[in-house]
Amino acid sequence: MSENKTLIAYATKGGATEEVALKIAEVLRQKHGFEVDLVNLRKNQHPDIFPYKNVVVGSGVRVQRVYKEAVRFLEKNDFEGKNVAFFILSLEAGNPKSYDGAVAKYIERLLEKYPHVKPVATEAFGGRMKILGFTVADARDFGKVETWADNLGEKLRSKA
Repeated sequence: MSENKTLIAYATKGGATEEVALKIAEVLRQKHGFEVDLVNLRKNQHPDIFPYKNVVVGSGVRVQRVYKEAVRFLEKNDFEGKNVAFFILSLEAGNPKSYDGAVAKYIERLLEKYPHVKPVATEAFGGRMKILGFTVADARDFGKVETWADNLGEKLRSKA
């Protein structure tokens, strides 16, 4: 298992989480030299995490629920010896007034159910809402995504 081999496993429905996962991968590759693979959990619900030292899990939120594919991935994997990070996208997280509530609701409460998951970093990013294929709200901040990914890269390198 290579110390810089990283898996980003994400659940997306409208593509917003995938775009954020791609940005995180870009930063980890370009700024930190990590070897990064991406897996869409809707297409591959059981990726092999054995070869990876670092596992980043991401999910969108819809109807106040983290996507089931991401939840199942957390449930079914043994992250012993892995550096795990977790992020979500939610319109609530994109609003400074509701950010803390989104973190509590979608990250803290979820991870309490999975004590075997001990993330080195978590974050809640603003999300995007589409209706009939049209974007009606987009609270994503790619500057924040890039900063978090850069900080994550530093943390992962220090744990190598």
